[in-house]
Amino acid sequence: MKKFNQFLFFAVMLLCTTVTFAQSTITGRIIDAETNSPLPGANVLQSGTTNGVDSDFDGNFTLSTNAASGEIEISYVGFQTKVVKFSGSVDLGDIILNTDSSLDEVLIVGSGVIDLAGSRETPVAVSTISGRDIKLKSAGNVEFGEAMKNTPSVYVSNQAGGFGDSQIFLRGFDQTNTAYMLNGQPINGMEDGRMYWSNWSGMSDVANVVQVQRGLGSSKLAISSVGGTVNIVSKTTEKQQGGFVRFLGGNDSYVKSTLSYDSGINDKGWAFSVLLDHWQAHRKYSIGTAGQGQNYMFSVGYQPNDKHTFNLLLTGAPQWHDQHFSQDLEFYEAYGEKANSNTGFYEGERYTERRNFYHKPIANLNWDFNINDKLDLSTVLYASWGRGGGTGNVGNGRVRVGGDGLNAEEIDFDQIELNNIASATTINGGQYGTYGDSYLRRSSMNNHNWYGLLSNLEYDANENWSMNFGVDARTYNGIHFRQLENTLGLDGYNDNYLTGRDSDYVITETFDADPWAALFDFADNDQRYDYNYEEVIQYLGAFGQAEYSNDNFSAFVQGAVSTQSYQREGFFEGRGNGLGKSDKVSKEGYNVKGGAAYKINTEHSFFANAGFYSRQPFLDNIFSDIRYDNALAEPDVDNEEITGLEAGYRFKNKTLRVNVDVYSTQWGNRFLSINGPAQAGADGNLGTADDEFSTYRLTDVTQRHNGVEFDMEYRPYGGSWSFRTFGSVGNWKYDGETPYTLQNDDTGDFITSDGNVDLTNVKIGNAPQTSFGFGFKADIAKGLSVDMDYNIYSGLYEFVDPADVADTALSNGVYESIKLPAYTLADAGVTYRFSLGANPLTFRANVYNLFNEAYINQKDAYGYYLGIGRTFNASLRYNF
Repeated sequence: MKKFNQFLFFAVMLLCTTVTFAQSTITGRIIDAETNSPLPGANVLQSGTTNGVDSDFDGNFTLSTNAASGEIEISYVGFQTKVVKFSGSVDLGDIILNTDSSLDEVLIVGSGVIDLAGSRETPVAVSTISGRDIKLKSAGNVEFGEAMKNTPSVYVSNQAGGFGDSQIFLRGFDQTNTAYMLNGQPINGMEDGRMYWSNWSGMSDVANVVQVQRGLGSSKLAISSVGGTVNIVSKTTEKQQGGFVRFLGGNDSYVKSTLSYDSGINDKGWAFSVLLDHWQAHRKYSIGTAGQGQNYMFSVGYQPNDKHTFNLLLTGAPQWHDQHFSQDLEFYEAYGEKANSNTGFYEGERYTERRNFYHKPIANLNWDFNINDKLDLSTVLYASWGRGGGTGNVGNGRVRVGGDGLNAEEIDFDQIELNNIASATTINGGQYGTYGDSYLRRSSMNNHNWYGLLSNLEYDANENWSMNFGVDARTYNGIHFRQLENTLGLDGYNDNYLTGRDSDYVITETFDADPWAALFDFADNDQRYDYNYEEVIQYLGAFGQAEYSNDNFSAFVQGAVSTQSYQREGFFEGRGNGLGKSDKVSKEGYNVKGGAAYKINTEHSFFANAGFYSRQPFLDNIFSDIRYDNALAEPDVDNEEITGLEAGYRFKNKTLRVNVDVYSTQWGNRFLSINGPAQAGADGNLGTADDEFSTYRLTDVTQRHNGVEFDMEYRPYGGSWSFRTFGSVGNWKYDGETPYTLQNDDTGDFITSDGNVDLTNVKIGNAPQTSFGFGFKADIAKGLSVDMDYNIYSGLYEFVDPADVADTALSNGVYESIKLPAYTLADAGVTYRFSLGANPLTFRANVYNLFNEAYINQKDAYGYYLGIGRTFNASLRYNF
């Protein structure tokens, strides 16, 4: 019996020991407090032992311990080490690492309407850029889009134009066919889908994360995501108490100062954040590209309880910048790579014909409502008020230095003023310019008022099923006209160009090309000229999504339906029937997407997605001549049709991540309208005064974009070093025959009613069809890191206007796209973090185009855009 009791005692002790050593598993996710993004490669160590793991690419970790309770230490180079207690097996959730202090992050942000890829189990082709990388690499005298260029199938055309004039192409599609979202709010222009990055220069300072979803993406809205969707998630009222001051300088006298402060949340649930910024430079790269602007952000959050969260955000980036356009190569050979034909001198100071100025305040109010454990409602009410435009000339009196030829280098504004005075027309005692013999600077104004509501209801039925339902409503009022900016020695302008006005009608008032002034000071109807019209676009959509997922398999289906109406109102008779309101036109659209994914194990997975969009046409395609006429285009324009297919492979372990995607996108049923040949008038003879105009209308233009893309990242040594490479190979071209009509504009008669033109195999231009890149980041000492990126671009063709392709084909020719030379770019940077007392300082220096390579990065119908040579900036940031 005694031996049995001893045996039982040792058996129980052995069992307890076994249970003790096996019972604790700690999991969690490590988050960067500054960017609210995951920290891969962070070290997680059981205190007092050598037992540890590293977080994976999503910041997640799992640590099995040999104790029932204790502490774990979490560390990452450049961040403060954090010690967390545990007792038994536990999921610690999000663990915030701070660079500033040990205070926990405040999170007050509306996020339920933001379609980030991680919110759905079934993956898409996606790349995520952290706020830390954005602030380090794309703040200052570099475009916000540069943060995205080290991403497969993304091309940033950062030509030597003005500040904010770059363009972004995704899988060969331009910005009008890529959906851009700010905190869930669509921000592409509702009239034409365009993006003007000068209006969003502040995003480099307020973006917490940018997610580039190529192709079908995860967005549930019926939006312009032909090439993909770019989600910008901005800073809101979400940080601990504190702030920072930053000073930045760069080439060509660029300076930028930034101040930011966050209050933290008080005991009543209130918190606020504010950011103010000013920048200026005498040029970007080319001569005559000066710029100046500000950036402001104010955000206030309120969290009264665990059920409700509110956040109000107001942000804007008023700016002006002088512009440089494309030129023939002969121009650059004659005057140098930095020459600019838009600029010159006036009264001893640099002056330009072309200046962009705009102020677009944006406000959104988010409300997150946690109804119960299964049901969440997220709603955002948003608005933007755009004011501004671009300057140019009115009249034919331009004079250039050394003569009036177009190939002379700069504009002689002083001589223009003398000529204006000498040739002025006297009307009622005033000296006025006319279209034929004078030169004045005017502004083409593009104001708007835009309001919208987006709401999403999320229902988690059980651990396998989740569903979303929502609405998307928008109303947009665009206001377009021309006004005078500088009369150059005259009393005003004699506007006798349009019908319906007296021959002595004069405009006398001028308005500054300034973004702050443009908010409230612009011309009334009697001081507008050339064109003066508005349009109202109203959009209403509904969407839904259902997803099933288990440990190894996931699948989703989603769809959206929408209706969009267009109506124009003109205030000048103009060239056509431009006075009064047009008929109201409504178009219905929809999209449907679905996909599935299978996880072989924790490291390997595959997915495939497919989708179809029926997208309403842009405003300009609805009307025959949007500036001057209420008449609708004939024939009636149908929806564009987009079909997308994609598949991908994912591999991920603690140190290596590999993504491979293949895609095929067909963009069909596009409408194009181009000028046709002159037609003989009543006298039957061509080339006489009564010749009539004609128009080609093509109703089924098709593009096909096929390709493969990959990206890979390797993080050895606990994440202190990282290496990445990426690339894409595409085949983008026009495809098939397109029906067309040729119509006499004066009589309305169809000259040809059933023609066909073949556009097959013409290459799509403006973005390289093959690109590769690689880069590294290394922490070489405490607080000191270096990084470098290298990009290779080839298969780059000129900008191909479908109208030019069609025009050549209609003339029985075959359009040959001009292939531009391949080129490479290298960028490098260094970061050093140190302390001033208890507060950290961060020094950052960047060099772009390190080897000063000369290259062409675009060619349009008017000439070539040269790339930017070597530029640089450096900044010092103090956190408090």
